Amino acid sequence: MAFPFAGRPPAEILEDLRARKRDDVRWAEGRVFAYVYDPGDEAMRLLADAHRLYMTENGLDPTSFPSLLGLERDVIGKALALHRAPAGAAGSFTSGGTESILLSLKTVRDLRRATRPVPGRPEVVLPETAHAAFYKACEYFDLTPVRVPVEPESLAADPRAIADAISENTILLVASAPSYAHGVVDPVAEIAELAARHRLHLHVDACVGGMYLPFLRELGQPVPEFDFSIPGVTQLSMDFHKWGYAAKGASAILYRDATMRRHQIFAWSGWTGYTVVNPTILSTRSGGPLAACWAILEHLGREGYLELVERSQRAALAIREAIERHPALRLLGRPVGNLFAFTSDDRDVFAIADAMRARGWYIQPQFGFGPSPANIHLSVGASNAPHAREFIADLVACADAAPAKPAAGDLGLPADLGALSFDGLAGWLGLTGTDLPAGMAPINRILDRLPHPSRDGLLAEYVNRLYRAR
Repeated sequence: MAFPFAGRPPAEILEDLRARKRDDVRWAEGRVFAYVYDPGDEAMRLLADAHRLYMTENGLDPTSFPSLLGLERDVIGKALALHRAPAGAAGSFTSGGTESILLSLKTVRDLRRATRPVPGRPEVVLPETAHAAFYKACEYFDLTPVRVPVEPESLAADPRAIADAISENTILLVASAPSYAHGVVDPVAEIAELAARHRLHLHVDACVGGMYLPFLRELGQPVPEFDFSIPGVTQLSMDFHKWGYAAKGASAILYRDATMRRHQIFAWSGWTGYTVVNPTILSTRSGGPLAACWAILEHLGREGYLELVERSQRAALAIREAIERHPALRLLGRPVGNLFAFTSDDRDVFAIADAMRARGWYIQPQFGFGPSPANIHLSVGASNAPHAREFIADLVACADAAPAKPAAGDLGLPADLGALSFDGLAGWLGLTGTDLPAGMAPINRILDRLPHPSRDGLLAEYVNRLYRAR
């Protein structure tokens, strides 16, 4: 934990950094189905060069760096056009989908405070498939999330359940295009009718689909309507750093009406320092992600994105078909694009994920919740496409060899799951609490059985200990 006294040569430092990456997932080999979005070597070099060119420019003050203001206008204009926004629409460039969602909910909260305050604590009605960032926003901004069930087979939002949950305190409805977990596009048009009827705002979370679904539709694939072409959609979040292949972090929050965005902006001159005016949550903002985002949009253009989407979709469909053919695997919901999840009724999906990891693949296990059992999520990108056949062969082999799904009694869990402490769980599993485990299946099996508040508490404590300085 000592701070270094003497500096080190750059070459030595860079070699140290390369060595530290040896246990990271092998994303450059196209074997990672989450977290990383690789558009190819030429585009990656462009991203690095554009990011480096604007690495030290600061988005805090557009009067000092007007080029950043111009870049943001261009990027947001492209996003609004892609999502068929009307004249008078506006948006902001953000650091990621979570910040976009946080800003959206904060904006609606403040707008309603100023124009039509509710009698109690404001409520946000959202399907149980909505992203966790909405709950984070509710926790940050003193809002009440009202979670409603989804249709159990399609895993799409149920407009009737949403209608039943609307109260005098409701300020916002939420829909996904698509939901991250299962790749299902909610019936946005029906939810938008509800929003319009009750004079409510509707946020469409297109963080993971905003740079994919419009091009998939252009390729002639059936994509449910979800954007500003639907009158009741008042705001939409989308990420450039997912299927836009921009450098992290690059996202946007878009509003149908620019007057909404006024309630997003923080301004303060009531102190002894410089006047602070922040359009987004961050104050200092590196110009690097914005410049890299602008560069990749200009470089790929519509034709480039159509080619990337076509390649990704072809690989996704091949993997989905292999899953549907396997007698022990089952696709969940009705996915539209390149995101989907699968489960098994009799095999241990957590063991499958570990076995695939041992073969050099990273796939994302997800705990069971509501109508969605424990499953494995895949986000299939262009870099995965050349490896789809090898991936399918390994997945089939791992599923064939996977052990049976353990019954609850086989795990030896205590009767009172809610009272299970972190130290008790860690000692039982042989964890130190400060190191990453070699295999996750034994841990995931237990966490999957816990009520989610208990699970969340244990995971929060684990991460708290994991990030301790050594």
